[in-house]
Amino acid sequence: MRGLLLLCVVVLIQLLASQTDAQVPKTPKSKWQTLTGFSPRVIARGGFSGLFPDSSIDAYNFAMLTSEEDVVLWCDLQLTKDGAGICFPGLTMSNASTAEAAYPNGTNTYLVNGVSTQGWFTIDFSLKDLTKVNLIRGILSRSERFDGNGYSILTVQDLNTQLKPQGLWLNVEHEAFYAQHNLSMTTFLTTASKTIIIDFISSPEVNFFKKISGRFGKNGPSFVFKFLEKEAFEPTTNRTYGSILSNLTFVKTFASGILVPKSYILPLDDKQYLLPYTTLVQNAHKAGLEVFVSGFANDVDIAHNYSYDPVSEYLSFVDNGNFSVDGVLTDFPITASASVECFSHMGRNATKQVDFLVISKNGASGDYPGCTDLAYAKAIKDGADVIDCSVQMSSDGTPFCSSSIDLGNTTMIAQTPFRNRSINVPELSSLGGIYTFSLTWPEIQNLTPAISNPYRAYNMFRNPNERNAGKLVSLTDFLNLAKNSTSLSGVLISVENAAYLRENQGLDVVKAVLDTLTETGYTNITTKKVMIQSTNSSVLVDFKKQSKYETVYKVEETIRDIEYSAIEDIKTFASAVVIVKSSVFPDAQGFVTGQTNVVERLQKSQLPVYVELFQNEFVSQPYDFFSDANTEINSYVTGAGVNGTITEFPFTAARYRRNRCLGSKETPPYMAPVQPGGLLEVVNHASLPPAEAPNPVFTDADVDEPPLPPVTAKPPASTPGTPGSPAKPSTGAQAPSGQSRLTLSLLLPVLAMLLASFLM
Repeated sequence: MRGLLLLCVVVLIQLLASQTDAQVPKTPKSKWQTLTGFSPRVIARGGFSGLFPDSSIDAYNFAMLTSEEDVVLWCDLQLTKDGAGICFPGLTMSNASTAEAAYPNGTNTYLVNGVSTQGWFTIDFSLKDLTKVNLIRGILSRSERFDGNGYSILTVQDLNTQLKPQGLWLNVEHEAFYAQHNLSMTTFLTTASKTIIIDFISSPEVNFFKKISGRFGKNGPSFVFKFLEKEAFEPTTNRTYGSILSNLTFVKTFASGILVPKSYILPLDDKQYLLPYTTLVQNAHKAGLEVFVSGFANDVDIAHNYSYDPVSEYLSFVDNGNFSVDGVLTDFPITASASVECFSHMGRNATKQVDFLVISKNGASGDYPGCTDLAYAKAIKDGADVIDCSVQMSSDGTPFCSSSIDLGNTTMIAQTPFRNRSINVPELSSLGGIYTFSLTWPEIQNLTPAISNPYRAYNMFRNPNERNAGKLVSLTDFLNLAKNSTSLSGVLISVENAAYLRENQGLDVVKAVLDTLTETGYTNITTKKVMIQSTNSSVLVDFKKQSKYETVYKVEETIRDIEYSAIEDIKTFASAVVIVKSSVFPDAQGFVTGQTNVVERLQKSQLPVYVELFQNEFVSQPYDFFSDANTEINSYVTGAGVNGTITEFPFTAARYRRNRCLGSKETPPYMAPVQPGGLLEVVNHASLPPAEAPNPVFTDADVDEPPLPPVTAKPPASTPGTPGSPAKPSTGAQAPSGQSRLTLSLLLPVLAMLLASFLM
């Protein structure tokens, strides 16, 4: 009960008390292509099992408090030795519980559907025995912080009496197994139904439905036949589930609905891309069967077509213009609820419900190689307000867009003869690199770009089919593209390494940017907003002296506070500030620990605040945001009140601000911002992450910089532009022939880039 009481307090704070009962009006019945015409049901598998241990009291409670009002709670029904019905995700308790620790000698081996299976079976323990067993996470990639909360295994009666759910779904996976051990699932269900309202009963066994047919009366539960993998055999008929699928009229004789994996409707190819949808939903609806779909979770790999956005996946099943499934079975019911109630039936031109800038990061770099023509075109199409260009300089003085001054980070240059141009530049990196100023623009222009894969370590790769698509663009081409767009409000030009380029390469990036803006028709006052961003105050001071473009100061460090004197200094050369996400919501070990006052302080001084970096991959977000980029954006925009988001996935942010729940009089719980630090309040004290050193305070000293140095002329290279003639390394011995010899320290980074390029 401790966890439940704490959770109730936290969630009530989180949802601002009065919002817990707020619901947006249901989408009109006529808009849904479900069998009944009503909106699809959200079924919470084991409650909010994507966060809390499956089937725990907090998982169920949290699902009810954060989902649509008629959310259905799913219970995987198991029987104990004394015939009690419990909610537990598996036939054996080896996973997702502490049974092994509580009963080290409690393992047994039984035949399950003809397969010898070893484990801690529920049939070997009485309900009293199980009071010593607690629920823990069953999927190891999820947080272990709630494992120490001592969650008891719930009976079906516990679930009903303690939470009184609006909908209850009992899933019976192994009725035949229990019957073999003289335990009757039929008896339990018919007895329980006298005191509990059971809305749905599902099972993958045909014979089970024949046993319970007619035992519940006209107002009894709906029967849903659960399909397993197509190649698996149904034990009663000895037919594969795939073959049963071809005879839905047979299924209709004993069930009113079917539950199928996602792949039955939207199959994937071997590269994790969607194939054309099947006609299963339409066929089932013609047969009078509702269609429920299983397998939804925010923290699993999904089709590349969805760009790691779980809302996009839900919408492809419930609002695709061709059909709508009748319900989704999910570990994250908050996202499913928002998808159905907030994001469905919403066109690209829907009215914005909240105002903030959507600023791209290297274009739509989550879908295409960053700073390419394709990435920028998609960012515009996806609804970005501002597209960005991180300006780099080629050796012949052409400014162009690239996220890194090291071409090895953004292109396949390591697989070209230009790899010999790797040099050591301590001012830029402790490792060697192939820098933009070592190649001419014609040489760079022909390089093959490479998509960024920041979460390769998690085996998460972005759009592999397009990993080398597109062309790098010059600043001129970038500005012309933006100028010709009718939807963009402006551009953001990022300038870094200006001092080094002036002193060591004879390149004036400030002058190059200003000249290009003039040449492309961007005068100081234009219809398109021009923002110049830098982490160096000296760069912005220089721009401010020479132009009237907006200047944006970027604080790339994580800070916990900012002194007012530092803000006053910033205001002398900048009109807005960019900070990182953790300077708003600091986190430790994957949990948000609180909220700073940095945004509030900057805005009180009339400085808009833009925050980076927003990404769709769930591993980029603390657990507090439920592995959902939409929840994260919502918490920064409506919770912290930031003025803009800088994102690699502009579509997600642009769609978020059009969702109709933001325009409702009362915010529904599935669109409420998270309470910073709220989840940590539910963690047992012994399981809390260790305290970390506080982040620094940003002061005047962090702002002050000497002026930019003058441009130092660089002597011309002896053989410029020749792929076989590398730029002279900053260190290195001379070979007897007089040619430069690459040292081992220069070759190692090239070898590393070669290896990385093969993994891109």
